[in-house]
Amino acid sequence: MTNYSDKPFTTWDVVDFFSGCGGMSYGFHTVGEQTGQFRMVAAFDNDRHANATYRRNLGIQPFATDIANAEINEIERLMVLGGRKKQNPLIVIGCAPCQGFSSHRKKDPRKDGRNSLVGKFGEIAVGLRPDAIIMENVPDLLARKHWSHYQNFLNILNDNGYKISSGILNFAEFGVPQERHRAVVIAAKGFQPSMPSGFLGRDAFRTVRDAIGSLPPLKAGETSVVDVMHQTSNHRPSTLEIIRTVPKNGGSRPAGVGPACLDRVKGFYDVYGRLRWDRPAVTITARCRTPSCGRFVHPEQDRGLSVREAGLLQGFPSDFEFEGPFDDKFKQVGNAVSPIFSKRLAGHVLEILSGKGRTVEQTKQTLERPTFKSYSGSIARLKLKDPDKVELIAE
Repeated sequence: MTNYSDKPFTTWDVVDFFSGCGGMSYGFHTVGEQTGQFRMVAAFDNDRHANATYRRNLGIQPFATDIANAEINEIERLMVLGGRKKQNPLIVIGCAPCQGFSSHRKKDPRKDGRNSLVGKFGEIAVGLRPDAIIMENVPDLLARKHWSHYQNFLNILNDNGYKISSGILNFAEFGVPQERHRAVVIAAKGFQPSMPSGFLGRDAFRTVRDAIGSLPPLKAGETSVVDVMHQTSNHRPSTLEIIRTVPKNGGSRPAGVGPACLDRVKGFYDVYGRLRWDRPAVTITARCRTPSCGRFVHPEQDRGLSVREAGLLQGFPSDFEFEGPFDDKFKQVGNAVSPIFSKRLAGHVLEILSGKGRTVEQTKQTLERPTFKSYSGSIARLKLKDPDKVELIAE
């Protein structure tokens, strides 16, 4: 690897696989605009609505490519069309679809085809010979039942000379107004990379109030006259009846309210629950518009979240515009990497690639073996025991 720290200025080309609506790209794009040292040259995703959002906000049209069947020669050809300069060093970022690793799935995860996309991403990434490879995924990628997929990814990188650091980070420690735990992997050629460190303690986490407290009130089914993204679901009367019984500011559905199955299954503890003003939000998911799918009800107003509220809680800027049908906008938000975190990550990557913030013998930060059965399950059980505590105690 070239020692770029010996040069006065270096520009890294950046390519994003499984780019979605642009959450991960946003950080590298923003840091690139501020420093001139990152260039987003190509993005790849087969979701047409997410691609339209990416283009609208980042000014680049992603290639509608099926990564599962992509060939490296075709990828390289498209990267050149996107503006790739061979003389520039390269960074590859990617977030393979994570639903196949979800702890909530009944299907055997070992038979879910989406899991193999992590290995496919590794093969494509090393085939492009980048200086750095960055991957984000759900924490259950590192769980016991999914470890083989993660290990396969590591083997591909190790066999091609990359040194790796990985771990599970709480994005709330980086300024995201939600408790969002994610697996992050950073690989580099020529030196041992370090992981970024959070800078906020629990008493300083950004809150729901910080993110959405200034937005104008809405009723269910309304759209703000000043921001079309501030639009809410037109809930059924039965849903509104349940919501009205939930205490304001962090309350949970009272026992006996709503479908009887909700009282029989402990895993439904959070459904129809309200967010709490002065705490971070729960993890924002692709189903966050639906009160029956989690603690996604407004702290005070009798409705679920608007698109804008979900976006702000995920860390998107207040002028970010989402394309596509109403439900799909929420899916894009929930599946995205938080732009707040991706900016911090991009800054960290720039620092270590330029030779700053690292030593010759940087401490290796990599999980060598799985230490929990299900990360999401651990958090859920802890919340049942102590709802005010959401920090993980690994099994």
